Formats: sequence, structure tokens, C-alpha cells
Amino acid sequence: MFSHSALNLSKFDQMPEKCPVCGFRYEIELGFYWGAMYMSYGLSVVIVFLVGITLYFLANDPPTWVYLTTVATVVILFTPLLFRYARVMMLYFFGSVSFDPKYKQS
Repeated sequence: MFSHSALNLSKFDQMPEKCPVCGFRYEIELGFYWGAMYMSYGLSVVIVFLVGITLYFLANDPPTWVYLTTVATVVILFTPLLFRYARVMMLYFFGSVSFDPKYKQS
């Protein structure tokens, strides 16, 4: 679904116009992926919560600056993956798209 690896930080967000296998247009309508920002936000909240709970129990409730630094670092490191998963979820939930591994182009 994406043109480049998530590790390529300058191009991790680039998508082809159409699927090379089935020809599906990824941008269903103009601005379709704006809703993915909310999904990405939700995923970020889950990460913040999990990192906070982990720090609380494993680091014995460190100072606030440790929480802030750790959470910010983890969210920034996971940004390319959050971006991609949010777009994929947007397609699956609202774009009526489903993956068919047995699909063969005729």
C-alpha cells in the first residue's frame, strides 16, 4: 500500500495512486484520510498509557521529566508506523476494503 519502507523517514508517507495488483484507487475521495488523524491520535493515546503504566511499575514512579521524555521519544519513534496503521484502518473501516490473499488478476 505504501511506496517506500517505514524506515525511509523522508518518504514513509508516499502512496501510489492505485494498487499495482487490483487497480484500486487508494484515495477514495478528496480528503479521505483526514479521519486517519483521529485514529493515529487514538493509537498515540494507547502508547502514552502503556508507556506510563510500564514506567510506573518498572521504574518505581520516576520523576515527571522521565515520563515526558520517554513518552515523547516513543511516540516520535513510532510515528511512521502510527501514520501507516491509521491509514490502513481508515480504508478497512470506512473505505469498504478488505484484503483477499487469494485474489488473482485475470
